[in-house]
Amino acid sequence: MLDARFTLPGELGLTIRTLFVCTFVLIFAVWAVPVQQIAEVNQRNLLWLGLSGITTALSWIFYYKALKLGDVATVALIDKGSVVVAMLMAWLLLREVITLRMLAGAGLIVAGLLVIAKKP
Repeated sequence: MLDARFTLPGELGLTIRTLFVCTFVLIFAVWAVPVQQIAEVNQRNLLWLGLSGITTALSWIFYYKALKLGDVATVALIDKGSVVVAMLMAWLLLREVITLRMLAGAGLIVAGLLVIAKKP
């Protein structure tokens, strides 16, 4: 459990966390990715992976800003709502099949969002 005196600014915390993530992923890549595969990366791959990295970074930045400004439980639940958006986008754009189990999970997430959003 974090010390109640833990007052590290969110931006600095995000930066440090990201450095740990990058280090861990690089170590994993050295172990898991064959060198020959690096030569197969083309400009289109780099473009899409770069855009994905930018959107991930923006997501993390906005998440930390929201934690600073809002209630943690509400922010976390809204963040998890992105699962529903991702599922819908995969269905619309990639023609992925949505199963009954996935619909049930999405319904529970939406129900949780509605419960948290309702004012007491």
